[in-house]
Amino acid sequence: MSSGSCETNTKKQKLHHHHQVSLDVNGGSGSASTAPPNGVAQKITTPAMGYFCFDTLYSYLNSLEPPKKPDFTNDPFPLFVTWETGIDKKLRGCIGTFNSIALHSGLREYAITSALRDSRFKPISSDELNRLHVTISILLHFEEGKDYNDWEIGVHGIRIEFQNERGMRRTATYLPEVAEEQGWDKIQTIDSLLRKGGYRGHVTPETRRSLKLTRYQSETVSVSFQDYMNHMQTQRC
Repeated sequence: MSSGSCETNTKKQKLHHHHQVSLDVNGGSGSASTAPPNGVAQKITTPAMGYFCFDTLYSYLNSLEPPKKPDFTNDPFPLFVTWETGIDKKLRGCIGTFNSIALHSGLREYAITSALRDSRFKPISSDELNRLHVTISILLHFEEGKDYNDWEIGVHGIRIEFQNERGMRRTATYLPEVAEEQGWDKIQTIDSLLRKGGYRGHVTPETRRSLKLTRYQSETVSVSFQDYMNHMQTQRC
């Protein structure tokens, strides 16, 4: 996968994400819990969310009416929508938000935004639809870390806040799967995230100790275009 830098939209707090690319963010964080009073966690994500994202993108690209209201929950959560293409699942766009947003409007917005307005890529075209995969990530369980080491590889995503060498506040994040996929230890992950977040100075132990870390977890669901087409055929029967 190729790497690159992301631009920040402070008004809407949109985040660009790549499994090797940090998100440069200015804004607050959301939080959510899936545990009801009896303590049994309930799954949030469902393939219907992926079908809805495909429906939304297909309708937009073909100038059709947007899809009807979906049946899955409309509770608010922070989220990302990631589009990938081909057998090797090359990234084609990913944008999300740390602010809690109602899932129906949030997925409708970010399905389009991540497909067409990720500044690192040209917009997705209708010709690419049959090669696409979409992944929805719902972000959960935000906690402040005691220090830059207070998180677990393969369990937590991390969001760091720091001052760059010019004294400007910057933030950046990696989703939970990134460090494990790349084979990084914690220091390698933190140093990579600082660089991707725009830090250009020499990274020292003091640099790492001075940053603020928030850890979180995610729940994901992935749907391919073929999955979407199979679903549509079932709906027509």
